[in-house]
Amino acid sequence: MIKIIKIILLLVLSLPIPIQKIYADEKIKIGLLVPLSGKNAEIGQSIVKATQLAINKINDSSIEIIPKDTESSPETTLRSALELNKLGVELIIGPVFNESLTYLDELKNITFLSLTNKIIDNPKNIISAGINASSQLKTIKKFLELNEINKTIFLTPDVGYKNEIKKAIAISKIKISKSYIYDSDPTLLTSQIEKITNYSTRKQNLKDEITRLEKSDENNKERLIERLNKKDTLGSVKFDSIIIADFDESLKSVTTSLLYTDISPKQKYFITLNQWFDESLLNETSSQPIYFPSINKENYEKFQTEYYKKFKQYPNQLSFLSFDLVGLVYYLLLQNDSIIDEKIFSKKAMFKGKVGIFEINKNKINHILNFYKVENKEFKKIF
Repeated sequence: MIKIIKIILLLVLSLPIPIQKIYADEKIKIGLLVPLSGKNAEIGQSIVKATQLAINKINDSSIEIIPKDTESSPETTLRSALELNKLGVELIIGPVFNESLTYLDELKNITFLSLTNKIIDNPKNIISAGINASSQLKTIKKFLELNEINKTIFLTPDVGYKNEIKKAIAISKIKISKSYIYDSDPTLLTSQIEKITNYSTRKQNLKDEITRLEKSDENNKERLIERLNKKDTLGSVKFDSIIIADFDESLKSVTTSLLYTDISPKQKYFITLNQWFDESLLNETSSQPIYFPSINKENYEKFQTEYYKKFKQYPNQLSFLSFDLVGLVYYLLLQNDSIIDEKIFSKKAMFKGKVGIFEINKNKINHILNFYKVENKEFKKIF
């Protein structure tokens, strides 16, 4: 894959920036659309601080970041974007949330580098820079292939992002034996998992085998019956790995239901999506090992430390991504003679940031991610 990419960036923002800079008579203005007030103000303020860190690293006075408030509202987002447009801004990092994109197709002369990870039905001038499902499934696909895992089922909750998952499966070309949509309601979930895992049949198989042995004349039947009584089910299932497209307590409900139906992560691979190193997973020992794609953990921790030293508080996850986006924009400007136009995100390029490697092509961004597992109360890097 890397061989077909024409441009490879060896610049990492954690290292000193090369002497080469953008020289221009006027400042290059980059907009930043984030919630600075309202319920998500803390997220927005953290992103602003992260972009400040990035600008300090770059140390190029020709680049100016201009923050504007979205209030997490589509209408306010549009007004703020219009204000940036009047200032001559043609490239904006943000907005953060997908619902804020609603009216931005009205500003066709502006390119928005949104932090959303959703790629379906976005306006044409929106480039999704979030860790999208397609990037995650491509990483999972690599893991499956490396371990010759051929029988994978896919579990997706019946929620808004299920169509994103469906599209990502198609884009990634990951091999799936069967896909299921399940209800997130815990009162309904277990019965659905029972059907998916053929639990009642395997449970009955165990009862039937014990009954058969009890009626048999086999010499060692007592020992065999004793062994069977320690089991919950008898019989195999038609998969060797399970991808669970879920998070937080809902993910834990699924893994708990799988354990209840006698599907163990010691025997079948439990795989999920990017968990951002949710430490609550470390305590779920019965569901370990569980695997997931994610950003570079070592760089993430270094960024958190640097951010804390500067601001005496810890950043949110999106700040980490926004830090890299400033570096990405700076790099693309260097490659495009300091010109912001429709070509800036159209050419094939690769950018090595703190999150991982960004792949840019035809106004799309994908991420080459790392892969981890949670085991023995630790996050362990696989690749």
